[in-house]
Amino acid sequence: MSDVSSAARWSGSPADLRASRNTWLTWLIALATLLVLGSFVNDATLDVDYGWDVRINCAAVDAYVDGLDPYFLRNLKGGRFPYPYLPVTLDAFRPLCAGGFLVAHYKSIHFVLAVLCALLLPGLGNARPGARDLALRLVFALGGFLGFEWILATGNFAVLSGLLTATALALLLRPLPSEGQGGASFLPLLGGAAVLGLVTSFKLVFCPVLAALYFLPQPRHRKLILIAVAAGMFALPILISMVFYANLFPSWLSAITGQIPGQHAPGNEVNPSFLFLALVLADRFALAGSEPLVAALYGLFAVVLVLAPLAVSVWRTVWARGSAGKGSPLQALDQWLMDHPGAAIRFTVLAMYALYLCAPRLKEYAFFELALYACVLIVDLPATALAAVLTVAIIAPALASFSGSAFVGGFGQLATALICFWLLLSRRSAPPDLSAP
Repeated sequence: MSDVSSAARWSGSPADLRASRNTWLTWLIALATLLVLGSFVNDATLDVDYGWDVRINCAAVDAYVDGLDPYFLRNLKGGRFPYPYLPVTLDAFRPLCAGGFLVAHYKSIHFVLAVLCALLLPGLGNARPGARDLALRLVFALGGFLGFEWILATGNFAVLSGLLTATALALLLRPLPSEGQGGASFLPLLGGAAVLGLVTSFKLVFCPVLAALYFLPQPRHRKLILIAVAAGMFALPILISMVFYANLFPSWLSAITGQIPGQHAPGNEVNPSFLFLALVLADRFALAGSEPLVAALYGLFAVVLVLAPLAVSVWRTVWARGSAGKGSPLQALDQWLMDHPGAAIRFTVLAMYALYLCAPRLKEYAFFELALYACVLIVDLPATALAAVLTVAIIAPALASFSGSAFVGGFGQLATALICFWLLLSRRSAPPDLSAP
């Protein structure tokens, strides 16, 4: 279908459509900004002892420095939860926790890092993002799905993984170079894949996100190299922990699998994920003890609600319109991605979003990183789709936060992220003129 016939499905001239989009962006960003700032101010007035995660993490570092095993809760001063990260992170976090400055000022530090995440994020086109697009990304990063609000409340180090994610995306989604620069242009991609693999080692459940690199507009052998590099960087911190922290690695395994008596296990936490939703549903019928049933329900939710819609969207875009090349389906996909780099990059980020959303453990603060993926995808949405995304992802959750029920112990964050995913999948029907700056 030509751009003319596609745009003809939309009423009004391209200039009118851009003007309408500009109006929506201006008012919606302003409203969303006020609600996000208001929710931050409202949280600050509550009598809550915030920052428990940053205190636990730094208490674990202090215990490690003192020669104690930080994976036993009794060794953490004032800790309520055990330290969940790989042993190698104890030395990585050691400079951050030195002197107690981070614990005392974590909110301002995390806020600056979140702003930096939004500024690092790339766009989907070759043009530099305008001030409005930057503002939209900033508001969405700070307010999307209440993820950053939970980071401010807990002091969780997810903001650090978010910073690495933004860096990886900036390297992976660089504009395609001109002819003759293929070798040099591949180096940033290798760096981006390495950083992304390192991010997933921070929280192991997100390692399937690395498979999304296959949608990049690169030859197949390069994509496989990128996935291999990312997988290697994912495994590297684990291997370092096994070899150089041999006395702590078994304690880490025992802590995360709940094998330390009388101690909280991360796998048993309430969290808004598809796996926990399956567990809750099975429990309604007194079948929560049936692990095969829970696993089947989890897989069903992930496939039907996320992975199948993504696959259908790819199929309709690549094959249903007769635009795929000849050869095997995988060869046709490879060729189509090379021929349509803009759409390929969008599918790459959509796949990252989808695989992240399907993680078996998705804590409230983890939605900050999911919002970063969405930041890349939302800036070129049509006005109506953008209005829907901002309403679902920012406005409605912020109003819930004002009411004092910031999706605590439920699946509100999962529902909003899922609805936004469906809205982002429908982007292919937008007028082509609006995808340009």
